[in-house]
Amino acid sequence: MQGLETFDLSCNHLSGPIPPSMSSITSLSHLNLSHNLLSGPIPTTNQFSTFNDPSIYEANLGLCGLPLSIKCSTPNDQKHKNDQDEDGGYMTWLFISMGMGFPSGFWVVCGSLALKKSWRHAYFRFIDETIDRLYVYIVVHMPRLKKKIERIGVHG
Repeated sequence: MQGLETFDLSCNHLSGPIPPSMSSITSLSHLNLSHNLLSGPIPTTNQFSTFNDPSIYEANLGLCGLPLSIKCSTPNDQKHKNDQDEDGGYMTWLFISMGMGFPSGFWVVCGSLALKKSWRHAYFRFIDETIDRLYVYIVVHMPRLKKKIERIGVHG
């Protein structure tokens, strides 16, 4: 990609920052990143310092820096903002959904078992039969397992 002269990535629904590795394409003379979801500072190294037309970054509301009129915040402000936005919003909704989801699911299951006698009897009958099947399986297969262990020489 080092010999690339024209690069048009407009209208591709790209998101996130402009990769710093793009500034290593030194032969780039035409670039179009408009109408995407890009964010963060526009690189100012190598060829990016020659792209003075703001229209190549048009409709990327998260971009900042020259040639746009939107100034970038300091790295500390940006880091604090990103930490708060990414973790705070996500974690808040995670805890809200857990706080509402667990009791709802719990009471749907336990409430239906408490209110419907036939469902309660069917549920506990299923549990009892499963425990009985597991016990029979263990009792039937334990002697065979002991023989295999003795055959390979493991003594306990």
